[in-house]
Amino acid sequence: MDFNEANFIVKYSHKLSELAKVSAVEGGINPELYEKYEVYRGLRDKNGKGVLCGLTEISEVTGWETENGVRKPVEGVLCYQGYNVKDLVANSVKENRFGFEETAFLLLFGRLPDLKEYKDFCEMLSDFRVLPRNFARDVIMKAPSRDIMNMLARCVLNLYSYDPDPDNVSLSNVLRQSVSLIATFPLMAAYSYRAYRYYNTNDGSLVIHKPVAEYSHAQNILHILRKDSSFTDLEAKVLDIALTLHADHGGGNASTFTNHLATSTGTDTYSAVAASLGSLKGPKHGGANIKVMQMFENIKENVKNPSAKNVTDYVRKILAKKAFDRTGLVYGMGHAVYTLSDPRAEILKLYAGKLAIEKGREEEFALYDTVATAAAQLIREQKNLNKPVTPNVDFYSGFVYSMLNLPTELYTPLFAVSRIAGWSAHRMEELRNGNKIIRPAYQCVRDRKKYVPIDER
Repeated sequence: MDFNEANFIVKYSHKLSELAKVSAVEGGINPELYEKYEVYRGLRDKNGKGVLCGLTEISEVTGWETENGVRKPVEGVLCYQGYNVKDLVANSVKENRFGFEETAFLLLFGRLPDLKEYKDFCEMLSDFRVLPRNFARDVIMKAPSRDIMNMLARCVLNLYSYDPDPDNVSLSNVLRQSVSLIATFPLMAAYSYRAYRYYNTNDGSLVIHKPVAEYSHAQNILHILRKDSSFTDLEAKVLDIALTLHADHGGGNASTFTNHLATSTGTDTYSAVAASLGSLKGPKHGGANIKVMQMFENIKENVKNPSAKNVTDYVRKILAKKAFDRTGLVYGMGHAVYTLSDPRAEILKLYAGKLAIEKGREEEFALYDTVATAAAQLIREQKNLNKPVTPNVDFYSGFVYSMLNLPTELYTPLFAVSRIAGWSAHRMEELRNGNKIIRPAYQCVRDRKKYVPIDER
């Protein structure tokens, strides 16, 4: 920022701040009106169930089942195109191969690939894993951003200019664009981070590795991000599992619904994906695992002897808004849909434990268990709940990323690197089945007023 721009901000920031205060005082909708007009805030009904606003075959998120007209909590289930994600992970591990590529194929085409199709798809992703000529220099290096999610969105929007047929929304063309985005998201995220480090920190080196054709998605991410390109088999496999678990999560999560909404307008693929990125960036959506990591750092700083009693006492302070960020939230606990368990958290916890042994961080992993147990009990008591409160996937994902030595700035972008597979599948589903712009209604509750000439106000 040059001197004149800085002066401009200083000149107007106070004035705009005062106007914002006036707007905040004069604005604000009476909460009772939401009940009067039967508006479900957050598109969730009084029981916390999501308001049904669409149909999908891509994935299913289950935490309840209805029996004789009564809803009861059940163990959480996540299915991609009808296949349980636990089976996808278990079989990729059993067969000693990487699962994200199979998952991406399944989400896009609605069926599991045979061995030849799997190898062909991996080869296709490898061929697409290249950015346009000089893209890294002209788009990423010349204007690096402190926030990698914003940089990723800018990269996606710039790809529109390099696409020979960007506005064609035929399924074949959108599929080409989708495969290209799935393949290049790791490059754009990693290179953006490297540019950020070079220009905004004391790290004087700028390392740009090209992807290796024989590597999987997960292997290439670790190869590109690490200066020495080295990684263990377990590191790559755990990252692959994390990518598989984050690839999709139903059509109603904020970023995927944003994609459906944008796609329904007939816009291009790059605009729809950029909109999803903007939605995912929000700390209430994609940034939750960062809050979990910050919370655990705070716990470690303040609980020197992490016995069950000491941890429980400190978690009680967090819930009472007397510790950490004073919000009263234990981040990573509970989920809007899952009740008895989050299947993603169960899987990630298992492999986080294996990785903790390799990294010598068993004591820290044990702390996660202690906090989860204490928080589950205290939250139930505080809210008088008759159902369990369990960790969600964010509770463990940040810990896994930290053991992989992945920078915090890339936690949410890595979410996007995985979720682009789901967004692409949902975009094609909307193009196949939608044919109607998504246009929900908002009830205006502002009184009508008579215009007053400016010199009479």
